Amino acid sequence: MQLIDNLDTFEAPGYAVVTSGTFDGVHVGHQKILRKIAKTARAKGGKSIVLTFWPHPRFVLQKGEGLKLITTFEEKAALIAGSGIDYLVKIPFTKEFSELTSDEFVRKIVVGKLNTKKLVIGYDHRFGKNREGGFEYLKANAGEYGFEVEEISRQDIEDVGVSSTRIREALAAGAIHVANDFLGRPYELSGFVKEGDRIGRSIGFPTANIQVPEAYKLIPADGAYAVQVLLDGRKFQGMLNIGQRPTVSGEERRIEVNIFDFDADIYNKRLTIRFIKLLRKEQKFASIDELKQQLSIDKRQASDILNKLV
Repeated sequence: MQLIDNLDTFEAPGYAVVTSGTFDGVHVGHQKILRKIAKTARAKGGKSIVLTFWPHPRFVLQKGEGLKLITTFEEKAALIAGSGIDYLVKIPFTKEFSELTSDEFVRKIVVGKLNTKKLVIGYDHRFGKNREGGFEYLKANAGEYGFEVEEISRQDIEDVGVSSTRIREALAAGAIHVANDFLGRPYELSGFVKEGDRIGRSIGFPTANIQVPEAYKLIPADGAYAVQVLLDGRKFQGMLNIGQRPTVSGEERRIEVNIFDFDADIYNKRLTIRFIKLLRKEQKFASIDELKQQLSIDKRQASDILNKLV
């Protein structure tokens, strides 16, 4: 896949199958659209193009309002590339860009820059100033624009519509199993290992203190989780705690992972956490000994869960 961040120098293919959206999370609904455009482009001897926007429009139009994202741009790009897409076009989302009408957006970019012959969008996709454009608008004007348009229906899991909003809500509540079902994969976050206060090591459970560089990245609810840890091309089992560590009078929210059967210096290294299951919500224990007992239980439970994974 080729990343395009300057449309002025982009040479559009003769036959482009295009989709457009923010694609936060690249969830199973998004994946359905990506498979569709990749398959259609191959069948037509053309190229598949994903048109996305950065930063997320809500950061520009609503100043974020506490919005946290499921995927960083790099994570999103990697997931889209893994779907067999030919081009990912990154449009800088600005206040000026947001003023484009739906007609201007289609004429200037979708047709003018991409030479779109088929446009595939999700059932809820809106575009143009004040989100005025949608499938009905495109269907009514497709002949004039010179392309076909197709709408992909809502993807449901257990009668619930998959959406980025629902995934964010699930993660914020610690419902990792729901988020993972909607994503079609375990939720991930990456960060750097930084110096901690070594309390975990002193009680037999050494932890790596993870700092996530992207302030907008969604951190799941406080609690203990069974996780997989990806480091230097290897995968390890572990348990992770998110929270303020009330038993040891912690104040700031931390992300700490205990990697099983591992004892190496990994300070300043970047690692990736895959969230598999919530073990329990964060608790305050009466003593350090009681905390140690619970950590032993957590480790056994996490090992049982992780050993069942293929």
